[in-house]
Amino acid sequence: MKFSPIGRVCSFCGLVGTASTNFAGGLGAMMCQDCLDMYTRLFATRESILSIRRPPWEQLSDEELLAKLPLISAAAEQSVEYLRDWVGLARDRGLSWTDIGAALGISRQAAWERFSKGRSGA
Repeated sequence: MKFSPIGRVCSFCGLVGTASTNFAGGLGAMMCQDCLDMYTRLFATRESILSIRRPPWEQLSDEELLAKLPLISAAAEQSVEYLRDWVGLARDRGLSWTDIGAALGISRQAAWERFSKGRSGA
């Protein structure tokens, strides 16, 4: 499974990746270099950790909150794409729809219906 940062989205700030963007993360959540640096500094000392008093969304205006919705939607869509990629990887390794369904807590049939579309040899 190849990875390209182009079009990927930082799950923390919403930055859309380009060929030169560095991302860290996995399982659908991606973090750009700027966010990684910021959180590294933020969690460097106990004092800085304690300075985090409330969730950032409590400080947003209504307009800022609404502006975040498309970014959250893009991050959610990215997670769905990653799930499809990982299911594809499982199928490429010869794992059955029963195995995949069991891992996801759904039936074999539900797994097949959800993920087989668009795959050759489904």
